[in-house]
Amino acid sequence: MVTFTVEDHDGNRQSIEAPDDMGLSLMEILKASEYPVLATCGGMALCATCHVEVMEGQDQLGEATDVELDQLENLPEYFPTSRLACQVRISPLLEGAVIKLRGEDN
Repeated sequence: MVTFTVEDHDGNRQSIEAPDDMGLSLMEILKASEYPVLATCGGMALCATCHVEVMEGQDQLGEATDVELDQLENLPEYFPTSRLACQVRISPLLEGAVIKLRGEDN
């Protein structure tokens, strides 16, 4: 299990514990935790409605792929630490990270 913190659109923070051995994405965990994440494309990096900002722990996650960056660059506002939650796998690299919701559904 890996534990990380999610900050919602109102600034409230909650710790989330997720299994790191099932190949799940951050998007799937956020949806299962009932956060308002549209994820319209279902995890294919085509819509950017699962946009999050990695507030802490971004160095461990590595760089975004070109496909992910293409979607992020089309957003009205994105940050150097922006990621698509569908492209971030739940792994020990997320341990202690702080993720802020940035998607459109707020």
